[in-house]
Amino acid sequence: MSVLRFDNVSKRYDSGHHALTDVSFEVAPGEMLFVTGHSGAGKSTLLKLIHLSERASRGAVLFGEKNLAKVRGGRIALHRRDVGVVYQDHRLLTDRNVADNVGLPLVLRGMRRGDIAKRVRSVLEKVGLAARANAFPGQLSAGEQQRVGIARAIVSEPKLLVADEPTGNLDPTLSAEILALFASLPERGTSVLVASHDLGLLKRMKKRVLVLNEGRLVDDISPQELAE
Repeated sequence: MSVLRFDNVSKRYDSGHHALTDVSFEVAPGEMLFVTGHSGAGKSTLLKLIHLSERASRGAVLFGEKNLAKVRGGRIALHRRDVGVVYQDHRLLTDRNVADNVGLPLVLRGMRRGDIAKRVRSVLEKVGLAARANAFPGQLSAGEQQRVGIARAIVSEPKLLVADEPTGNLDPTLSAEILALFASLPERGTSVLVASHDLGLLKRMKKRVLVLNEGRLVDDISPQELAE
């Protein structure tokens, strides 16, 4: 069974703009893939439909066996526990230290303090920030802030991680580090979908690539095809 499936999904905004038109694809368990396209091609809208920040106008977005059109009210928060989100601008709370930022999703879930501390320590070790647990966002480099954002996104052990241009503000070395971290997540059971317009990066990663053009899925390139 797929982790995520889009079946002929379209999104039309009230302004009349068609952000997505008849988009269909699947994401397998433990898969890492990219979605690319020009600015305004629909990449961000696609991710928002997964996180339920937006709703499809037509078609079905399926998360496992769950049709997201039927997820309403309090069940939206339950769905979001299974979808980690990494933003380009980090969105960290500046008045809280690294450990508190990372642990916030677990606090909102009502997890016990001791269990939160253990989970936070573990995930900070995974992203190489165990020694920065008590630092505040203003004391961190851009790359460290991005890793905090990733740690916060994966601390709940989501089934799927989505990232919107996560390396857009980083230099090539830091970008490589972040993507290597993403590539390690499927081994731990988390599928990964990354939106990026950096074609050089996509070629280096050698992962499946979905190509959007004016809201339509115009290509689905396998790693083998990308290598060729």
